Amino acid sequence: MTTQDQAHDTAAQQAAAAAQPVPDPSAELQALQQRVAELNDQLLRALADADNTRRRAEEEMAKARKFAVEAFAESLLPVVDSLEAGLNVQEATPEQLREGMQATLRQLVSALQRHKVTPIAPAAGERFDPHQHQAISMVPAEQPANTVVATLQKGYLIHERVLRPALVTVAAPAGQ
Repeated sequence: MTTQDQAHDTAAQQAAAAAQPVPDPSAELQALQQRVAELNDQLLRALADADNTRRRAEEEMAKARKFAVEAFAESLLPVVDSLEAGLNVQEATPEQLREGMQATLRQLVSALQRHKVTPIAPAAGERFDPHQHQAISMVPAEQPANTVVATLQKGYLIHERVLRPALVTVAAPAGQ
């Protein structure tokens, strides 16, 4: 292609560009402003939705905390009723009192089990577990060291988490 042909092509391109209508800057600005307004509106709605969701979640959490013990308390009411009924009996024999206490204890244990509260009561000879047992003392014993000699007080788990460790005495190592 010669220089003359190149000049002719450039002139033709310039003429074609001049023939195209020039976009109106004010119309383009107005379209962009409208798009910004739409996006702003979408943002505000999304923020409001997020705020409403957060507020609802906080309200639900507050209700859950407030009423979390409701089912547990309900399961203890029959135990209270049994204790009150037992106290209202004027002429009970020691055997009747014992039977009433045993029945009430069964009610209480059942209520605790329904809510996943289980006892920790290590047997003599069981390995001492510092995660579930609290050693009150070490005593000389005929069993291996660091094993439970006696359980002084049961411990309790709630949903596999220690609520209260069992109080135990532990066998001392030989020579102590």
